[in-house]
Amino acid sequence: MSIWFILLVASAAVYVLKFSGYLVPASFVERPTPSRVANLLTVALLAALIGVQTFERAHEVVLDARLPAVLLAAILFALRVPFIVVIVAAAATAALLRLLGWMA
Repeated sequence: MSIWFILLVASAAVYVLKFSGYLVPASFVERPTPSRVANLLTVALLAALIGVQTFERAHEVVLDARLPAVLLAAILFALRVPFIVVIVAAAATAALLRLLGWMA
């Protein structure tokens, strides 16, 4: 199988999945339970993506300067600090730790 074949099959699968969303009745989506599950699933998938992108390298768990940066970002988000401040603070934390040679 070529990469183009896999790409076309994956694209078709995503299209079918997206189109199937239009077939779900609006009355089902507006119920409290499915609505809450959809909202929580979105947050869970985003958290999983952040975890994998932060702590995984070459199929191994890696704890480096990104860990304190992500923890600081989580704390600042919990305190409702503006997004740009969170980004700058987390980046500065990771940069400072790497500069000092800690968790490099």
